[in-house]
Amino acid sequence: MLTDLKIKKLKASEDGKGKKYNDSSGLYLYVSPAGGKVFRFDYSFGGKRKTLTIGKYPIVSLGEARDAAFEARKSIDAGNDPAALKKNQKLGIRASVENTFEAIANDWFEHHMGDKSESHRVRTRRLLDQDLIPQVGKRPIKEITPQELLGAIRVVERRTIDIAYRCLETCNMVFKYAVIIGVVDFNIAQTLKGALKPRNKKHYPAITNPIELGRFLNAVDEYSGSFVVKAALRLTPLLFQRPKEIRTMEWADINWEKSQLEIPASRMKMSNDHIVPLAKQSLAILESLQSITGTSKYVFTSMRGKSRPLSDNGVRTALRVMGYSSEDVVPHGFRATARTLLDEELGYRPDWIEMQLAHSIKDPLGRAYNRTSFLKERHEMMQVWSDYLDTLKSGSVHD
Repeated sequence: MLTDLKIKKLKASEDGKGKKYNDSSGLYLYVSPAGGKVFRFDYSFGGKRKTLTIGKYPIVSLGEARDAAFEARKSIDAGNDPAALKKNQKLGIRASVENTFEAIANDWFEHHMGDKSESHRVRTRRLLDQDLIPQVGKRPIKEITPQELLGAIRVVERRTIDIAYRCLETCNMVFKYAVIIGVVDFNIAQTLKGALKPRNKKHYPAITNPIELGRFLNAVDEYSGSFVVKAALRLTPLLFQRPKEIRTMEWADINWEKSQLEIPASRMKMSNDHIVPLAKQSLAILESLQSITGTSKYVFTSMRGKSRPLSDNGVRTALRVMGYSSEDVVPHGFRATARTLLDEELGYRPDWIEMQLAHSIKDPLGRAYNRTSFLKERHEMMQVWSDYLDTLKSGSVHD
């Protein structure tokens, strides 16, 4: 007999072959050569040996698999083939006579959005409830045509192009899920790629003139607000990471021995681990903060309490206090500042710069670089960048 504990411990066979682990009365767990786990039920019907695939573990629990096997045995006793009766049932989802877009979208949301952030779930739920379900929700998903789906999304496009693109991506995931569970044969949302108006790329205001940047850095030194906010202000151009990655920085992210910041994938926009080399200037700023926030989780703590990170308005508000409007510069703009000056003034390779910006960069063979690629060179680049900013502050660069 199987148990949940036993199932969790099962791994792929070392001989590279799939293996069965029996439970009872024809029910067993099949572990594939790759380690995937699927409940199956072997039975005889009409003189033929058959196998019913019940679903993947842990999406289908051991108890649910046993219930499904029990129902299958009842079907056989009644003279019915369980495979035929459960033709439209996969992964524990009971197919209805009318599989509407709304029903499949809700199933997809339940099974695939549980590990996403609260803001992501709320935003996606809003797209479904306000933009997609009112348009096509009651339609059997198999009967929806690409033109019909495009018409629903274009209603949103007339309001805002960005949300229309999010709607299309959500539809793509819902229809992909519908294909997986056997409700539709083809993901029609894929055919709509390129059908919407192109999005206008957002350009953040940035200081790219070296003289103006030097003046800004001196203005930061004169800032008389919170010490924590001032430290975040000083680090923003030095590290040129996304504002959220700076304000949510944790003391545990800092590898003092290697002089680098190691941000886990869970807090990165591209969901990849990221390394930020720390120059002497950056380390000095962080060391100055240890006596203030060193006992907290976050390097930059909120004014409302040290258990929270700095607000996303912290640095932005400080810029306004310093006299810089949102048309002059925003925190995100220092990424463009670094990209421009590292290339045009300091002559560094664009791929090194893009990697330090945590953008996805591929080698000549089309393979993505990993987080440690050119790390030694990037350490040197970040120190040269920090020294260059000191030079701008000192006024050594003139018009």
